[in-house]
Amino acid sequence: MAGPSIGDTRWSVAVSLLVAAAMATIAVVTVQRAGCADPGHYEARPGGYELVGGCIEANDLPVAPESDPTPAAPAPDLRLPYRP
Repeated sequence: MAGPSIGDTRWSVAVSLLVAAAMATIAVVTVQRAGCADPGHYEARPGGYELVGGCIEANDLPVAPESDPTPAAPAPDLRLPYRP
């Protein structure tokens, strides 16, 4: 009979757990080396949650470019000549 063997399943689980542990370790080390004394916290506000404190300044966040309010012209229908 064809199909996966139990050994392959164990190997797949072991590799997945090893990769997950490595990624968790990298995440912890990254957070520890971020150099931020105040990680901040979230507070409930009437419009949702707000991050209070932390290492992010207003100038660190990119500002979206102003877009042109006029809508773009619709694309031509290329199927038009083939309609009955």
